[in-house]
Amino acid sequence: MYRAILLLPFVILTISIPFLALANNDQDEIDTILNLKTSPFGVVFEIVEGDDNALRWAIPQVAKFSAQLKAKFPDIGIAVVTHGKEQFALMTQDKGKYRAVHKIVKSLTQNQDIPVHVCGTHASWFGKKKEDFPSYVDVTPAAPTQIRHYEDMGYEKIVLDQPQNHQ
Repeated sequence: MYRAILLLPFVILTISIPFLALANNDQDEIDTILNLKTSPFGVVFEIVEGDDNALRWAIPQVAKFSAQLKAKFPDIGIAVVTHGKEQFALMTQDKGKYRAVHKIVKSLTQNQDIPVHVCGTHASWFGKKKEDFPSYVDVTPAAPTQIRHYEDMGYEKIVLDQPQNHQ
């Protein structure tokens, strides 16, 4: 009985380890990259949410993570691909409603050379076309193909997950 009690913490820890790996958040993924001795070729951030307002938290996260990555690896490539309902916040007609999001995206694309892609296929399902987005947003024919292209070049993919305080 005494040995069983002594072994209990080790058993609990052994059972918990796989679940701890699932608890990683986006910052953990960034920290893992920041702890590398050499930079990966790049990082592509994937955003795919069913929430119209998701870019209000996701784009500031991208800006924060990009700054962290560029501080350690100045030459790292960074890209953003958004291909859920949230991508429509980047339409020209919504510049006023999503002013802060557009301001950050414009800064990412024009000042930091970080492309922001939306999915043309997804847009077309809702009757939207390339001309419905501002020039600083790239409408790619198919977001999954765009992501694979980045991965083929050596980019690490990070799927942004909605932080708990934004649910």
